[in-house]
Amino acid sequence: MGKSLSETVRLSLKDIRGWLEKETGSTFTPVHSKAQKLLDDMRKNLESLSEASKMLLDNSAKEIEKRNMRVYGRARALNKIARLFVDRVHGIEVPEQANFNTLDDFVQRTGKAFAVTEMDVANWFPRISPFFILDRRKFLAVFEKSKSSLDSFQNFLSKDYIKTKMLEDTFRLIDDVAACKQEAATLESKKARIESDKASIEREIAQTQQKMADLRNKGGMSQLHQTTTEIDALSAEVKHSLQQLQKPFIKLLSLATHGGGSGLTPEELNKLNQYIENPFEAFATETLGTPILNEVLKKLQRSISDGKLKLKPEKVRKAEQTIDSIVNKDSLASLQEKCRDAMMRKTQLSSSAEIEATREDLFKLQEYVEHLGRKKGITETEQETVQKKIDDNLKTISTDKSEIEKNISGFLGKRVHLD
Repeated sequence: MGKSLSETVRLSLKDIRGWLEKETGSTFTPVHSKAQKLLDDMRKNLESLSEASKMLLDNSAKEIEKRNMRVYGRARALNKIARLFVDRVHGIEVPEQANFNTLDDFVQRTGKAFAVTEMDVANWFPRISPFFILDRRKFLAVFEKSKSSLDSFQNFLSKDYIKTKMLEDTFRLIDDVAACKQEAATLESKKARIESDKASIEREIAQTQQKMADLRNKGGMSQLHQTTTEIDALSAEVKHSLQQLQKPFIKLLSLATHGGGSGLTPEELNKLNQYIENPFEAFATETLGTPILNEVLKKLQRSISDGKLKLKPEKVRKAEQTIDSIVNKDSLASLQEKCRDAMMRKTQLSSSAEIEATREDLFKLQEYVEHLGRKKGITETEQETVQKKIDDNLKTISTDKSEIEKNISGFLGKRVHLD
């Protein structure tokens, strides 16, 4: 038996088939040769059975044509059953390659076909008597020989060939591992290509985003950005300056809306609502000196004095201080000039031909970045799919290699390690 089980034979996948064939040739080759011989015998017997069935079909057809009423009914019956025999035999496919699984399947299918044929013979041949006796005997002789051949084949499979099934499965596993190895190499190449494509897309995204950044940081676009930043800061300052008036403004708006006698004109009511929703815009679009705001504040002061607005004393105190500061001390004059100037500059910059052209360029670049993002997403999905296939492939190779090593140990009593 060669090396003992305690020693391990290390073999590469390239060498394992040749080594195993050499180790098992004396066992496997005779069994496989006999299997091939029995399969050839079955093929010949099935051909003979097909010819015998065709003989019944042809001879019964000739009698039908003669219209001999004594024979006519039996001839039609035989013709019908013979056609079934012909179709049934033609439906039995003989495997080209002999291995246990294909041969066992062939024997099972042939056995079922023969069992049905045997039932047909038992049911129909007595009804055809006494006619076609020679034809029926010829058919039965061929049929019995075919059944005997099938019985020998089945006995061989169950007693002799079954012993080498593990070896045959091992050769199949070797081929499977080789195919998986080849597929793994293909998948790795595909993975490398996908990773290269992804890196190229990411570079293109970065380059396009840099172009967008360059456009935003030059000329009028840079000025517009600076002005927008300035407006954000001024907006926060306006909101802070008017924060003590927000609650009273809301109360005054509610009073005016419900007809409580606020005294506000429609223009003042509209401006009040604007001061609540967007203080900066309301403030920046006011005429210098904020005349509408001043009138609203005076009427707010009157409503507070008349007790029409339900406010806490502390809220009233802070609101009155802010009203006095704005109306009597013109505390927001400088801030309003800054807001009006910033808004005017933003409006002028936003409507310039340069900005419009830059925005169009930015829009196109943004669309392209989004296109590249979708393309990258598709590539990443493909990358995940290929990686999963690689992982599954490696798992299959590992499992099959372990099974090969186990089978060889069980069949030859030798410990083998596949590199």
